[in-house]
Amino acid sequence: MKIFQKNMEIDRSCGCKGIRTCLICEKKYSITKLNLASELEKRPTFVYCLYCNKAWPGWNYNEFQIHPNHSGKPIDYPGVYIQTDFLSTEEANSLMKDLDSLPWDISQSGRRKQNYGPKCNFKKRRLRLGLFSGFPKKTRFVQEKFLDVGLLKDFKTIEQCSLEYNPDRGASIDPHIDDCWIWGERIVTVNVIADSVLTMTPYTENNRYNLDCVNSQKLIGNENSVTKPSCENIVVRIPMPERSLLVLYGAARYAWEHAVLREDVNSRRVCLAYREFTTPYLPKGDHSLEAVEILEQANNFW
Repeated sequence: MKIFQKNMEIDRSCGCKGIRTCLICEKKYSITKLNLASELEKRPTFVYCLYCNKAWPGWNYNEFQIHPNHSGKPIDYPGVYIQTDFLSTEEANSLMKDLDSLPWDISQSGRRKQNYGPKCNFKKRRLRLGLFSGFPKKTRFVQEKFLDVGLLKDFKTIEQCSLEYNPDRGASIDPHIDDCWIWGERIVTVNVIADSVLTMTPYTENNRYNLDCVNSQKLIGNENSVTKPSCENIVVRIPMPERSLLVLYGAARYAWEHAVLREDVNSRRVCLAYREFTTPYLPKGDHSLEAVEILEQANNFW
């Protein structure tokens, strides 16, 4: 992701900082941003099919719906779990009313958020409780539904973040890997309203995201390492249907950056993101004492 640096240091009321931009600050401060979608479309692109668990040639979100009548040669894409209709229509509608009754904070790249979790300094690897006191009571049922998902039966939420993507602000999130020092292997997203797409690109560096911490983790399937993609130039698009559950783990979690392109946000999208601790911060882990109070607060619903 490359953005021309003009006016990057301005304190912007829209919530964007540094290279992060939205339509509001791009227009106000004449910031020019690379069209990432058009660049990625030039590469070999694949769409993940949640029915056959393979990625087939294509770009458009809804191409998985032609299953089983795919065309072209598929590739294997491990580390993805999708459950459609994880929320019922009634649950999603009720949840949206409850989320909108809570205050939203501005965030970067045209998003708004509601964040409930501990304070983390990813560069210095420091963890503290901060103001974390648990989660909104009316969202409790979502975490309880994780118990019915085999992959998540032992998942202990320590951060819950509501994220709103609005097309009027050009909301997006740039390619990244969630921090690997503190956030555990399973990256969980509940897509409450609006279909969308997660765009995956291979990560070929080694010195970001605290990826050195992965070697100390016990991975799902007892894998000892994460195999890097054999081709560095491909793109895999993962559908996120409305009301669905998405879990990234293994290779999809650690070997690929994920992004939400503004071109894939066509209406207001709201999702809930859930994170767990890495092994050292769980009971009996090397840093478990630092996490005791946080884990206790994570049992609270107010």
